[in-house]
Amino acid sequence: MNEKRIGRRRFLGQGAAVVGAGLGAAKAVAAEAQMPPKEKILSYDERMEYRRLGKTNLWVSAICLGGHWKRCPFKGEDFQKNRTEIIGRCLDSGINYVDACCEPEILAYAKALKTLGKRDKMYFGFSMCGHEVRNPGWRTRGKLLEVLDEYMKQAALDVVDLWRITMHEQSSRHTDGEVEEMMRALETAKQQGKARFVGFSSHDRPHIEKMIQAYPKIVDAICSPYTAKTKEEPEGSFFDTLRKYDIGLFGIKPFASNSIFKGKSAPDDPHREEDDRIARLALRYVLCCDVLTAPIPGLIFPHHVENCLKAIEERRKEDLAARPAVLDNAELARAADRMWERLPAGYQWLKDWEWV
Repeated sequence: MNEKRIGRRRFLGQGAAVVGAGLGAAKAVAAEAQMPPKEKILSYDERMEYRRLGKTNLWVSAICLGGHWKRCPFKGEDFQKNRTEIIGRCLDSGINYVDACCEPEILAYAKALKTLGKRDKMYFGFSMCGHEVRNPGWRTRGKLLEVLDEYMKQAALDVVDLWRITMHEQSSRHTDGEVEEMMRALETAKQQGKARFVGFSSHDRPHIEKMIQAYPKIVDAICSPYTAKTKEEPEGSFFDTLRKYDIGLFGIKPFASNSIFKGKSAPDDPHREEDDRIARLALRYVLCCDVLTAPIPGLIFPHHVENCLKAIEERRKEDLAARPAVLDNAELARAADRMWERLPAGYQWLKDWEWV
């Protein structure tokens, strides 16, 4: 293919991405004006921003808590103490959704909320990834519902707010029959009152679109990647499908598995100040997208939660305008380029999410 044509297409796409981001900022202002009364928003805090999770009509914090705890140095009792502290800090900051994606996460976060006596103050996302459709033993409606029941019981959960099944990253590996079984399990869980809303996670854009188009009345929300490099294609974007069917989107890997950072973001890390600043810029960047409901970064230390609030504060001051200031930030651009260069071999697929 002619390189000049490729360059022109990307140039035009850059312009469309900028325009889209500007529109996204304008829509964010409009959405904030349309929010329900603050008393109707779970764990509302005026320092936080809230966004509508698609057709669920839940208003969730613009930054939510991802279930993973990469780089967490705590073990044993100290680990559970840390998770409980982070949940508490999140609630005190207006963060009202946690995405628990496997057995240890489900049990740790359910225990933390129980200890704090605040299960009713946070939306709980639930996925038992090891015992769902990625595993051949759990690919029927009956087996999926069994594992939902089993781990809800273990975690003492009467209901989950979002059951989002973890599929293969390349979900097109699943047969149409397996997808049908999964969708019927999700539908049944809603009918039985075990899950308020349902969806799935996948990294396979064409297949995600196919599933949403085939089951538009079942799918409420999805989890898929969105990084500090992601931009919307000017035509035929995956995001158009999410808009059409009013699907909520939680963005995973906003920091590309921490490849955007120089250090480990620990309290005593020599790169902490710079990495915290880059984290805020990355969060502000992804929030320029009007389709994204919320990124779900893993938060390890209390200052990570404080940094999320600071990102929202900076966003209000600098980005909620016709053209978000973060789009022109040279420091973020350099960090994002470095992030692409430092991606581990197992995360090269994230580059497929640069143009969406």
